[in-house]
Amino acid sequence: MQQAATIHPTSGLCRITSAFNGRLLFSCGLLALSQINFGMDLKAFATTQAMPFFVQKFGTRNARTGSYAFEPYFLSLLNSLNYIGFAFGLVSGSFISRRFGRRVSLFTMCIWAIVAAITILTAENREQILAGRIIAYVYIGMELAVIPVLQSELVPKHVRGFVVGTYQSGILVGSLIMAVVCRGTSDIQGHDSWRIPFGLFFIVPTIVACGVWFTDESPRWLLLKGRREDAYQCLIRLRKGAFSDEEIEKEFQDLETITSSASVEKGGFAEMFRGTNLKRTLVSVGVNLFLQLTGNIFVTIYGAVFMSGLDGVNAFTMTTINTAVNAVITLLSQFLTDRVGRRPLLLIGAVIQTAALFTMGGLGTIANPGYHIRVAIAVMTTIFGVGFCLGWAPISHIVAAEIPSSRLRDVTYSFGSSFNILVQFVISFCIPYLLYAPYANLGSKVGFIFGSFALLAIIFSYFFVPECKGKSLEEIDELFARGVPLRKFGDTTTTQAEIEMEIKEKV
Repeated sequence: MQQAATIHPTSGLCRITSAFNGRLLFSCGLLALSQINFGMDLKAFATTQAMPFFVQKFGTRNARTGSYAFEPYFLSLLNSLNYIGFAFGLVSGSFISRRFGRRVSLFTMCIWAIVAAITILTAENREQILAGRIIAYVYIGMELAVIPVLQSELVPKHVRGFVVGTYQSGILVGSLIMAVVCRGTSDIQGHDSWRIPFGLFFIVPTIVACGVWFTDESPRWLLLKGRREDAYQCLIRLRKGAFSDEEIEKEFQDLETITSSASVEKGGFAEMFRGTNLKRTLVSVGVNLFLQLTGNIFVTIYGAVFMSGLDGVNAFTMTTINTAVNAVITLLSQFLTDRVGRRPLLLIGAVIQTAALFTMGGLGTIANPGYHIRVAIAVMTTIFGVGFCLGWAPISHIVAAEIPSSRLRDVTYSFGSSFNILVQFVISFCIPYLLYAPYANLGSKVGFIFGSFALLAIIFSYFFVPECKGKSLEEIDELFARGVPLRKFGDTTTTQAEIEMEIKEKV
């Protein structure tokens, strides 16, 4: 008998690298690259809002002082109207992905990104910059609809957490690149200070649009479309050289078994709320809600503007430091996810977030804070980022992608993501009114609000997030079908795991 590749490698990096052949590595690399543009968009707009010439171009001049500034209402519109495009992109991306395939959806979203880049780079008024943001978020919504789902369907189960985690690390790599660029251009005396960062929006979608046709379609999607031979050949291309013929055959048989019923009857919207699917839907919605309710938007989108109001703190330098720290922590989380598990990292991350946010809120109660207090408030955004990027930032996408049943994966994932978008819109719209006078004028005391949600995230992680480390998507289906309590998923052995153990013992 041919020697079987190890099903559960345990030694260092080999545990990850042994799962990839060249074909799978290229596909995953291109998907990760596409997420970099999302991070570049986030950081470019978050940072340029603090640049004098961007404010001069799109802000309002104070006749008395002669200076330019953004009114809270325009900041609110600039950072919330884009979610109209996000919602449209999520719905259209999910539809195109289900109907025409993952690759067609990827190509379509790149076209939207290029159109958005043209609109933003040539913006001469407020209306055009707002339109550009909305169009850009069509791309981002489509990306959220297809990337984590496709990643979870392409890779072997024991590296699924690592690979789907690149959704967040790709965003942070893009954010880091853009933070460094913006730090360098912030000293330019002219409108090139903000146009140069926006000009970089063309690079990634152009590469992805060309490269997507050299990647593989999802074997699961092909099976659901009745294209058995195409699915089999696709799986061989993605596994050949890294796994034995017997293991590839076994994986394909598992795929056929779990998709056979879904091929006959498509899962519908109402089915998400029946039987065990209701539990899966609620978990998906929950992780999407807490991903945004715990302060991410405040720190990520309004962080530079907020810190520019802390006298003596260089907002551009601090943004670059925060982004670099977040990128490192996210990479650490990727390596830990499939070894430590999802739940422990979510719990630890939420605890760190809670501590940082409540500390920030407490520091904000000090009247006339001195320089050291202002620096401490800025440092709390860094500590918050450590907790967020260790837990909720990467892992919420992993959980949301692996929890839905195979027949309902696209529709459940999109439904959960719709709550993500709704919360982002509401929070992005409200934050300027919470931060500044003449409205709530809370300043850093908003930490008390987001810290309370972070505390609830701890409770949700402990009681309602199932541990799916090392389990295939088919095994997760089995555990839900058997009615295993969510907190006991990690300790429950599945039928497939028992078969794999027998195979290993015979080799």
